[in-house]
Amino acid sequence: MHDQLLALITGVVEELNERRSEKIPTEDLPGVVLYGDAGVFDSMHLVNFLALVEEALEDEFDVEISLTSEKAVSRRVSPFSSVRRLIDFIDEEMRLAAAS
Repeated sequence: MHDQLLALITGVVEELNERRSEKIPTEDLPGVVLYGDAGVFDSMHLVNFLALVEEALEDEFDVEISLTSEKAVSRRVSPFSSVRRLIDFIDEEMRLAAAS
């Protein structure tokens, strides 16, 4: 599932890169820091990115997951610290959604 989620997020990043002057590096996308001092997004752009990922998840996997839920934002280790952590969080949420 991680490979499928990485491909999905890569597609979202490539879509965003078409509109950005400062491109998000895709060579080592799992290691890209999304938010924070070294992050590629400020808070407004992070929210837009997460909305695009949510939309892509619904289109690709027919699952509705809120990436900005209280559960996501209250974690000790933020799922927004890197693409890898975001993928782990999405995978966890998809497993929970499938089990219910």
